[in-house]
Amino acid sequence: MHARGVKEFPYFVGIHSLKELATKDDRVCVLNISGGESKTVTPISHEYSGGNIVCGTMPGRGGSALKTKAGDIPVYNNVLEAMQAGHKFNVAVVYVPPSGVKDAVIEAVRVNPELRKVIILTEKVAVKDARIIRAYCQMRGVDVLGANCLGVADAHNHVRLGGALGGAHPQESLNPGSVAIFSNSGNFTTTIAVYLATAGWGTTTSVSSGKDVYIHYAAPEFTHAFHNDDRSKAAVFYTEPGGYYEHGLDFKKPVVACVVGRWKAKLTRSCGHAGAIAGSGDNAFAKEQWYMDMFGVNDLFTPENPVCSAKGAVVTNIAHIPAALTAVMKLNGQNPDFEPKGDLSLKCWFNQDLGLDLPAELKQTPVKAIAPYDEQIEALNRQVGAIFPRQTLKDCSGASKMDPKTQVSQIHGKSVLEAATQSFEANLIRSLVRDYPDASGLAMTNVVLNGLVNQHGQVGLAAAQGARDAGCSPNTALSAAIAQVGPKTTAAGKAAADAIIDLFTGSGLDDGGDADFDVSGPVNAAATSVDLLLTDADAQADAMLDAMAKRGVKSAFINFLNALAEKTGKRPTVAAVIAATALHVSWKYLMRKRVSRVTAMNIPWHLHVFATLVGSAVEPEAQPDANTFRGVAVSELMSGWSFAETAFLALFGNRPSADELFNFSILLGLIITNGPGTISAQGAKGAVSADGPEAPDRVQINKAYLGFLTHTGYAHGGNGFEAVAFLVDRFRDSGLVDPGAATSLNLEEMALNYAKEYKAYKAKAKSEGNINYFKVPCINHPVFKNKEVNYDPREQFVNGLLKERGDYNVFLEYYHALVNALFKAGVSKNVYCVNVDAVIAVILLKMLWQPYSEGKFSNAALEGAAFTTFLFGRMIGTAAEVEDHINRGKNMDTRTAASQCSFVG
Repeated sequence: MHARGVKEFPYFVGIHSLKELATKDDRVCVLNISGGESKTVTPISHEYSGGNIVCGTMPGRGGSALKTKAGDIPVYNNVLEAMQAGHKFNVAVVYVPPSGVKDAVIEAVRVNPELRKVIILTEKVAVKDARIIRAYCQMRGVDVLGANCLGVADAHNHVRLGGALGGAHPQESLNPGSVAIFSNSGNFTTTIAVYLATAGWGTTTSVSSGKDVYIHYAAPEFTHAFHNDDRSKAAVFYTEPGGYYEHGLDFKKPVVACVVGRWKAKLTRSCGHAGAIAGSGDNAFAKEQWYMDMFGVNDLFTPENPVCSAKGAVVTNIAHIPAALTAVMKLNGQNPDFEPKGDLSLKCWFNQDLGLDLPAELKQTPVKAIAPYDEQIEALNRQVGAIFPRQTLKDCSGASKMDPKTQVSQIHGKSVLEAATQSFEANLIRSLVRDYPDASGLAMTNVVLNGLVNQHGQVGLAAAQGARDAGCSPNTALSAAIAQVGPKTTAAGKAAADAIIDLFTGSGLDDGGDADFDVSGPVNAAATSVDLLLTDADAQADAMLDAMAKRGVKSAFINFLNALAEKTGKRPTVAAVIAATALHVSWKYLMRKRVSRVTAMNIPWHLHVFATLVGSAVEPEAQPDANTFRGVAVSELMSGWSFAETAFLALFGNRPSADELFNFSILLGLIITNGPGTISAQGAKGAVSADGPEAPDRVQINKAYLGFLTHTGYAHGGNGFEAVAFLVDRFRDSGLVDPGAATSLNLEEMALNYAKEYKAYKAKAKSEGNINYFKVPCINHPVFKNKEVNYDPREQFVNGLLKERGDYNVFLEYYHALVNALFKAGVSKNVYCVNVDAVIAVILLKMLWQPYSEGKFSNAALEGAAFTTFLFGRMIGTAAEVEDHINRGKNMDTRTAASQCSFVG
């Protein structure tokens, strides 16, 4: 045992000075040298330290070697083999897994009498094993550092032992100077060294103490060696909660202490580093006070409140360490070691404020990155749009989800309740670009969709009508039309979008709505793209542009098309106008990398599908030519109608009133999605999966909509008619004229009479063993039940919204009366909830009641309208799922493994 250690401590300490921690004479054996961490870190340490690692061990790898630029390091099965091969070393660096650390250390110490230092990198060594290691190494006169550390480094000696202090380029951060570092955090050991250099301070020895529960070479041992190192004029201690290692220290030289982890004082269990256990007296607040008592200060040091003494200062932010050290050393008459290297001001290589209006002090200007990152960033900045990681999306979605408690589903983070307050066309765009369009984007969308809605002369319209005449359901008929909107149909729009993206990439345009943007650069560069964007004449495109002008559209992309047309004497094509619209609504999200280039180029295809789905719901007789749609001029639709109004026109034959439009928008918004698990969403996702989203160009978007359409039916989509039919039966002979006006009908009496009838019917059916008796539609819900009075929060939201507007609906009021009547009549044990499907039914029936009462709508027409309305709303969610799966899915990822399939005999 070294007598020099006994004088200072009641236990063995062999390291007298920091000079002795990492020296040129140290020779190292690395245990588990071929492990995942070591094989990356060890070669760098070996090269930086001048080739100080003589050997390594790895069971089963004896006879191999770890290659480094400073020469190959031989590998043996164990330490004894290495000794027998003639290798001499005084340091063992341990990368062995936790369960093997104790045996590995004991073996190394036992077979090598010359061993003086053991550095344990391994995290979470068991306390009982740490105690045995401690006892054994004390008995043999060996210093142990760690565990859970990154080793030690000496900037003067140009040596590091174990771990990764200084990272992959230790010479850049380990600048020789006069400050010693002792840190509970391995990574922050390096960070602090870099920060010190910004104030002109270099380092002597840096020690990563580790932060397992048992710290072998702790603050007292470091302080002893620090005092005996004439190179070290000051020290920095980075301290975390846990343990009493820092209590009662007596510093003979200046020290800056950084204490972190105040929040851990609120915990009762370990968090973060295994040793950072919050307790009654060793939390961050207590440790701050220990240090302040040592230094004779009464507050923390900050740049605004530079409290310090000649003995030291206490900070809680590592960024304050350089200033605190400089202030303390100034009181001691000491100047920095060298001129400052850089500074700690924020130097953003990237800058994205997401369009937020930030205060001046938060706005940042990017600076040129250091090589080679500058070239990588430049290439990244040329990349337009997001690139998402791919994953299996069988029962997952990055677009939609449902809250299991409220049953309120969401698209791109907004609930369908919020969507119900937005317009149909705004929700359509949001499904694709994750946000609502600006006023010009909304106007452009309305122009394009209304301009494409007329299907006169299209084979899809004839196919849809043929399917209807054959008795097919609305979804089947519309599938016949959507099948015709194939990739060739929209190839020109996709190519135009691709060309415009290239022309505007790097132009500095951040938002398509910036009508003041100078488009001369893209216009001059468009020489090779003219044929994709312009033609001799295109009446439909001119009509769209005229309608946009009438609507007061302000768009950089429309300005670009107009300027290009003026320069060449040609006119934009319809494809170019649609592409300009797609890019107007998506450009800022491309620039912010929230949507992909693939999605932006697919938007024209989606717009064609949206328009075709609505247009093909109308019989050919109502589209006798290309200029009118259900008796309204297409030019009028483009210049003055919203697409929601056009969809209403398609279903009901007239332009909606303000109240009807509000109710219709609510209806469409509520049915956007029920999450990725619904059968309609699974149909769309399966279609994308089958095409192979890993090659996005192969995915046929219209086929994905076919998947959605074929996965709807009378049980999913057409079931809204059940509630409509139920209400029609209840009110057929009531004399009801206007469902939206206060009525003299006694709804409570009507409901109670029906409840009594239903009770008798149900009892008779059960007595006859009929388990498939009629269930009252749209009441009760598997989630919202078992309380005395039950509510569906979705229905409550819409009901409240309608009442705020003074919008009365007799059918909804009847439903409220009915659930109470069923309870009073003894049909139910509690008051059922009226669920959200009832809302869909009552809104639809309110709009259709008058034409139905007048004989203008048959039962079949009612059913078709209910079903088609569902399809209109759900295509919004479908668009989101399709793009999500194209961008993030894997090929055939909706398959079910054969092992999970079963045969039913």
